Amino acid sequence: MQRFKLFIPLLVFVALAAVFYGVERKIQGGDYAPTDLPSALLNQPLPAFSLPALDDGRILTNSDIQGEWFLLNVWATWCPTCHYEHPFLVSLAEQGVAIYSVDYKDEALAAKRWLAEKGNPYKATIFDAAGSFGLDLGVTGAPETYLVDGEGIVRFRYQGALDQQVWDRQFAPQIANLSGELKASEAEQ
Repeated sequence: MQRFKLFIPLLVFVALAAVFYGVERKIQGGDYAPTDLPSALLNQPLPAFSLPALDDGRILTNSDIQGEWFLLNVWATWCPTCHYEHPFLVSLAEQGVAIYSVDYKDEALAAKRWLAEKGNPYKATIFDAAGSFGLDLGVTGAPETYLVDGEGIVRFRYQGALDQQVWDRQFAPQIANLSGELKASEAEQ
């Protein structure tokens, strides 16, 4: 029995390796995407908030970021993936895509410095130092991006970095659906 106890760590290691191997095979086969996390907010209004703007401290609320559809990007300077994603967001903003952001559990000075150095693609940045709005959004980590329609309804959520492939595969069809719904409702009137 004593000798068997010596093999317990090896058996645990083999079991964990098998689990990781199985998940990796599913990812490679396209059966599993770690970014496909459901959102409780899907087709629900954006949670109410009243938080300071990063740039000037004025209080922002839902009414300040409504209008036409927009992206709500959750980011932070401590997030390595956000560094990768940022140039693509700048490019989207240059193409006319409306992007608002939530600076999530971050330091204001670091975030201001980041935007000054890397460019600011955001129409406004909500400063969520405590993470309360992020909690209401259901944020599991940064970056996350939400597609919100003109009425403030969350239509889509993506966890992970945005790039051209993700934009083309995930966001473009969602935006086309929004545009189609808008045209259909205008035709009914």
